[in-house]
Amino acid sequence: MSQRMIFQCTYGKENPERATLPFVAANVAATAGMEATVVCTVEAVWLGTKGGADGVASKGSTPLADLMAEFRANEGKVWLCGACTKPRGITEADLAPGVTIVGAATIIEAIANGAIPIAFA
Repeated sequence: MSQRMIFQCTYGKENPERATLPFVAANVAATAGMEATVVCTVEAVWLGTKGGADGVASKGSTPLADLMAEFRANEGKVWLCGACTKPRGITEADLAPGVTIVGAATIIEAIANGAIPIAFA
């Protein structure tokens, strides 16, 4: 079994640099053969919706929509916090391909089973 890492993303379109960085790091992990998951919370949950990452670009970085597509192609997972999607009215029907809404128990279980959590503040 490969090393598992969970990268937290809390920012959305309002801060492209902070929205992009967790996906950059997670994609590096995924291309290195690690099991990588990005957990989007708070405003970042919008990034996992259809078209939600469109137009998000940090100066000098790959546009987020392209980076997310590459990450998923590298077998990376994108999870949206269920407690964050619910008040925003985001449902399964709104999700981009390869994105999943999960509860806190799923995240806690992954960490309890050895996943390394990495937060970008």
